[in-house]
Amino acid sequence: MTDRKSPEELRSHQWYGSGVSSGLRSFSHRARTRQLGYLPEEHLGKPVIAILNTWSDINPCHVHLRDRAQAVKRGVWQAGGFPLEFPVSTLSETFQKPTPMLYRNLLAMETEELLRSYPVDGAVLMGGCDKSTPALLMGAASVDLPAVFVPAGPMLPGHWRGETLGSGTDMWKYWDDMRAGLIGDCEMQELESGLARSPGHCMTMGTASTLTAAAEALGVTVPGASSIPAVDSGHDRMAAAAGLRIVELVHRDRKLSDILTADAFEDAVTTVLGLGGSTNAVIHLIAMASRAGVTLTLDDFDRIARTVPVLANVRPGGRTYLMEDFHFAGGLPGFLSRIPDLLHLDRPTVAHDTMREQIAGARVHHDDVIRPRDNPVAAEGGVAVLRGNLCPDGAVIKHIAAEPHLLKHTGPAVVFDDYKAMQRTINDPSLGITADSVLVLRGSGPKGGPGMPEYGMLPIPDHLLKQGVRDMVRISDARMSGTSYGACVLHVAPESHVGGPLALVRTGDPITLDVEARTLRLEVDDEELERRRAAWTPPPARYERGYGALYDEQITQADTGCDFEFLARPGKVQDPYAG
Repeated sequence: MTDRKSPEELRSHQWYGSGVSSGLRSFSHRARTRQLGYLPEEHLGKPVIAILNTWSDINPCHVHLRDRAQAVKRGVWQAGGFPLEFPVSTLSETFQKPTPMLYRNLLAMETEELLRSYPVDGAVLMGGCDKSTPALLMGAASVDLPAVFVPAGPMLPGHWRGETLGSGTDMWKYWDDMRAGLIGDCEMQELESGLARSPGHCMTMGTASTLTAAAEALGVTVPGASSIPAVDSGHDRMAAAAGLRIVELVHRDRKLSDILTADAFEDAVTTVLGLGGSTNAVIHLIAMASRAGVTLTLDDFDRIARTVPVLANVRPGGRTYLMEDFHFAGGLPGFLSRIPDLLHLDRPTVAHDTMREQIAGARVHHDDVIRPRDNPVAAEGGVAVLRGNLCPDGAVIKHIAAEPHLLKHTGPAVVFDDYKAMQRTINDPSLGITADSVLVLRGSGPKGGPGMPEYGMLPIPDHLLKQGVRDMVRISDARMSGTSYGACVLHVAPESHVGGPLALVRTGDPITLDVEARTLRLEVDDEELERRRAAWTPPPARYERGYGALYDEQITQADTGCDFEFLARPGKVQDPYAG
């Protein structure tokens, strides 16, 4: 490109200056950069690019990102920039307890403050495991520098005894088979070695793939990036392309605020719903939009869901394929080429002046993986938003992953006050649980969880599994793994821990779910509910000090994105004075 910023126009120039006359602080910054081993000509007058890397030894989804950072650096150097790698919180979905959702906002804070406080002109954000994508983008949006997102990519498909396995999805399936007595310890030990075969995040359309696809739909990745398998050589090339691209974005002064528009978020919602993606995307996209100054609500999800068909035949919303199949069928560009009339095509992306240019020429190469409009997986988007006296501020259900006969159902509640109690007693015959029962879990929301863990796919009792029951209506203020399935009503708001109606349910109360009507009702009269409300007492706070106390004080409810109030509210933050 011919239009390049002069050294004085770069944000990093405030730190480095030029020559002795620029002052003591600039002299000190240059001297300390020499201490790092860099020559002046390697960095002075060049865009400084922060590479925020969520790699760690205990995050299998990101374990390859240490190598991918080198490819990003290669691209930055080729484009005339100066890359600096920063380690940030890894948010390992597999290992971090009680849930990485508790720490999503901590990574967002770290991202924001790191980018603001260092001599950075632009950023490459490296993530992919569920909460890392929204956290990185939330923090970067709050700083509003040029930025490109590099998705970690899905792992290879799993294999076991001739079966192709999807991580998460088949874990739940075969665990239930074991509890039903259909397979034993030998089979489960083999499954341990066959379920997850390579670096990368889940290769189903779980939360990770859903959110990296949303990032691509928002326009913050290079085209096709979200579905490249983590160990494919194309993933290395994509990382280098991101490094090349971020330097140009700095020179063009194309900031995240130019990309993350209201139209972009509508298209991301359309994409998530058309992919049959994870319910977790509802919370994260609302939070991301808020950081970008865009109002996005549950009603927007439900409105858009009624206009977009599910075209991705990818597990668990679909029945057959995995993310590698989706990638080679055309990936997200191919998918978007099938719904151009539902998108805002004249908005910019990090790679093109318009999304129209970005998907021009995109094709679908396998019509059963990415279905044509006249043969959808489902006629409407895969997530429905419910309202009613049990969820006055809303709840969600991934209805395409539920057994159809349960989408209109009335049954007696069986109530569990916390997840540990549920684990201890779910198989207790005295509870009288039948296939018609409605399992209710409370105390698992943003405050009550704490952190809103993925407890929402409550286990079906062993005796019902042995009878062949594989789905029941389950209701909670928790979340559910995007790799899971079932008639699980999630994100009930307000949560029970703050006195939401879920706190008032008693075992035996009739509950009615009607997905077509978008309703969830506790069939108890208002006077009785008022008596119960008057007798309810708030549970004690989960934390008395530390980050948990800050979390408990500031966290918002699921319908508004579970952000911290002091981070979500509008307002400007000044750049630091570097002189």
